[in-house]
Amino acid sequence: MPLLEQVLEHNPDTVKIVFKNMPLNFHKFAAPAALAALAAGNQGKFWEFHDELFLQTKLSKEAIDAIAVKLKLDIVQFKKDSESKEIGRKLQKDLQDAQKAGVTGTPTIFVNGIKAKSRTLPALQKLIDAQLADK
Repeated sequence: MPLLEQVLEHNPDTVKIVFKNMPLNFHKFAAPAALAALAAGNQGKFWEFHDELFLQTKLSKEAIDAIAVKLKLDIVQFKKDSESKEIGRKLQKDLQDAQKAGVTGTPTIFVNGIKAKSRTLPALQKLIDAQLADK
């Protein structure tokens, strides 16, 4: 089970996951993939699309389109949303938020604005517990 799902399973009433895209410039399909995932989110399938993207061994336009078909998205709406100014603004906002937070690589995890030094369940749980104790 992926790490963030484990965190949610251990903290169902106290943790909320907020995902921010930060496509890396050197990866040709990172930005198109991020835009596609955000567009899939308009149809309630962001996380499913996200998970499928990370299962790909080679990202391409064809792979992105195949995921949309596999998830049974409305393809016409998906393509329209992927190219929309609204989705483009969401991606730009995510990038600005990442820069403002000092993110230099992906993935980066924060708990209440505190950057996690370790991406293990015990380390994250310790950070979550400390934050809850401060409330």
